[in-house]
Amino acid sequence: MTARLLKRDVPLHHLNTFGLPARAAWFAAITTPAQLAALIAMPEWRYLERFVLGGGSNLILTGDFDGLVLHVRISGRQLIADEENAWIVRAGAGENWHDFVCWTLEQGWPGLENLALIPGTVGAAPVQNIGAYGLEMAERFQALEAVDLTTGERITFDRRACRFGYRDSVFKQEAGGRYLITAVTFRLPKPWQPLTRYADVASELETKRIAHPTARDIADAVIAIRSRKLPDPTRIGNVGSFFKNPIVDGAVFLRLAAGFPELPHYQQADGRVKLAAGWLIERCGWKGKQLGPVGVYEQQALVLVNGGGARGEDVLRLANAIQQSVQAMFGVTLEPEPVML
Repeated sequence: MTARLLKRDVPLHHLNTFGLPARAAWFAAITTPAQLAALIAMPEWRYLERFVLGGGSNLILTGDFDGLVLHVRISGRQLIADEENAWIVRAGAGENWHDFVCWTLEQGWPGLENLALIPGTVGAAPVQNIGAYGLEMAERFQALEAVDLTTGERITFDRRACRFGYRDSVFKQEAGGRYLITAVTFRLPKPWQPLTRYADVASELETKRIAHPTARDIADAVIAIRSRKLPDPTRIGNVGSFFKNPIVDGAVFLRLAAGFPELPHYQQADGRVKLAAGWLIERCGWKGKQLGPVGVYEQQALVLVNGGGARGEDVLRLANAIQQSVQAMFGVTLEPEPVML
């Protein structure tokens, strides 16, 4: 089995949405947990550096990878339970996230509509704790199943064990690279309540004259907004929002607001303030600018795009320049969202 699973010297340009060239010394497509178990049982497994790859929509390849890329393609969708207060839905880690969201809506199980059209896979969603338009995945999460790549042990993580934060989880911190997520279970609450407090969503619904939106209405609104703001990665290479929205202390925000009263901001429960990274970047003059083969998207300053023929070092060069500009003008440090490999 392992001989059929492993491939040598595999190109990765078609497996990352920025379209960056790189090659993996070893590659295996994982469609079942049993295949992964067979690989872990190999004597040489312990000597191989490993990287778990989902949809490649949050990944910047900086060069060739001299190890084993595990491409997660585990499929499957099912309703686990129809409880009085929630629908419990499970999906394989290799399922396309947007397709999964649409499927839940088609089945009459709302709750994920604000996260429509986010690229990537179901298995990657908890790693990044994806979020958009007033909702974070963690708010709908129940548990996930994973395999410890060191021991081969199958482990279940509940919400507390995942230690979700803003675009963060334990899988991006001390557990980074240790586990391969095989399935994720979501709890979609009843009765369903529409989340329309996000200004863009409310405005989109108002434009369409929808006063009492259904979950499908909200999903359509989110899809329309994202389609206008963000480039389609099948046409223009990108990884969506490249930088996290920085969160600063209240005192830092007051200093910034005194000089930039129009600065968009979002008060946090702990007294800190989240700033709009896109606004900071645009104010520094980067929107629509190009640096070699990589540029800042003309309609959204938070997105870097591949103008054609870009390599990992080109992306890092532009990201670095943007970070330096924002630091110099505002004294704020921008942190990239994507994983650098």
